[in-house]
Amino acid sequence: MAQKNPDSCFQNPKYAGFSPALDDAYRLIDSALIYYQGQIVGTVASTDHTAPAVNYSDCFVRDFFSAGLIMLLEGRADIVRAFLHVIMQLRGQQEALEGQQIAPGVLPASFRVHRDADGEETIIADFGDRAIGRVAPVDSMMWWAALLRAYVRYTGDEAFAHTPEIQRMLRMILSLCLQSRFEVFPTLLVPDGSFMIDRRMGVNGHPLEIQALFDMTLCCADLLVPEEGSQWLIDLAHRRRVVLRQYLQRYYWLDMDVLNRIYRFSTEMFGEDVENLFNIYPESIPEWLPEWLPDGAGYFVGNLGPGRVDFRFFSQGNLLMLVSDLALPEQVKGLMNLIDLRWNDLIGRMPMKLVYPAIKTHEWRLITGSDPKNIPLSYHNGGNWPVLIWPFVAAAIKAGRYDMASRAWAEAEERLLKDNWPEYYDGRTGRLVGRRSNVRQVWSATGLLLARHFLDEPDVLNRLGFAPQPPDDPELMGAQWTPQGTQHGGPR
Repeated sequence: MAQKNPDSCFQNPKYAGFSPALDDAYRLIDSALIYYQGQIVGTVASTDHTAPAVNYSDCFVRDFFSAGLIMLLEGRADIVRAFLHVIMQLRGQQEALEGQQIAPGVLPASFRVHRDADGEETIIADFGDRAIGRVAPVDSMMWWAALLRAYVRYTGDEAFAHTPEIQRMLRMILSLCLQSRFEVFPTLLVPDGSFMIDRRMGVNGHPLEIQALFDMTLCCADLLVPEEGSQWLIDLAHRRRVVLRQYLQRYYWLDMDVLNRIYRFSTEMFGEDVENLFNIYPESIPEWLPEWLPDGAGYFVGNLGPGRVDFRFFSQGNLLMLVSDLALPEQVKGLMNLIDLRWNDLIGRMPMKLVYPAIKTHEWRLITGSDPKNIPLSYHNGGNWPVLIWPFVAAAIKAGRYDMASRAWAEAEERLLKDNWPEYYDGRTGRLVGRRSNVRQVWSATGLLLARHFLDEPDVLNRLGFAPQPPDDPELMGAQWTPQGTQHGGPR
């Protein structure tokens, strides 16, 4: 349960009176704080008392990431440390569900603090067993690891990362992500609905967002203490990261040149050195794409697998590719050109549309299972999400497009306060407040505030660890992904 703190924990003097929106954002964060044994350990998802779903009073690992970065920037690293410690301890609440044991390393989607009549406090975690669809979150452990790395990079508190508990948690997470499966690709396989898009949307397999988060998780191997029990993980994570980056840059990228090659693909090709590696049929290219994709622009496709390319534009994954320096310079330029030239489709009146285009007609019924919340141009199916303002601004700054970052921030600032911080917006350009959207959504406020920090101090992106460098080992830098999962040197 959130408790109201009489004094603001975060009001940065620099932003006092900066704008009514930022003043209210600070107030919303303060009202959303969760206390455990007298210590702030997180924020609720929403303070909307009319929210129909009871878990909006939980602290979600995914939602807290932007709040945690703000707390680091506002001098409250103690809260981030407490949150990281609480989440780590909650893995002990894992229980077998329907006869299936949750794998070590999986962290909860959310938690809440329960207080009984005697005032005794208990933390209750949700590993997906109470979620809609009963899908365990794959991304929670990744957001936790990324926040841990940001905390260490920003504060220099390596002693915390080197504690036995943290080291054990990192080893479990990396072991889980890097374990051998029935896969020959360097990407990470996940089920539908296991990340920010937590409802059925046809993103099972290798969705882009998870691959970008996977790379961020592999970067956390540099927090492990090199010793006999962890050196193999460090080496494996470094090698996997090299081939993962090359794989994403080569096979997930789409521009008109690539589209023309796909259009002329031959199929049913066997062997190692084939052009149509995944046996993609040209007939799978959707009708909207050739006219929508401008010259000199491009993006990373939403998903890729045997016989399948998901040509939809997924914002979170594309933005994280830039924020984490996963894209090549020409890809950075092409992606920002696409957003600029297709501003009304992808940004509209509220940054930013989660997925473009929306699934409609009979396809919507088949892919979403007729989910009434994911009707076309709403929620995950083409809704505009204010929280995406922070990765968009971060990506635009890293691409040198301050004009686009400032334009998007100004649009969001104007509307979010007036609309009382909705969770998402509906419609082709996001002019409608989401039909089932909660208001007083905390990550809508933290997204705007964090974006303001980035605009005013771009250097904090590097200080938070959003500029991971490739391994220094020349042998690793020469590694190249092959379908058999081996590495060899030389150019592509």
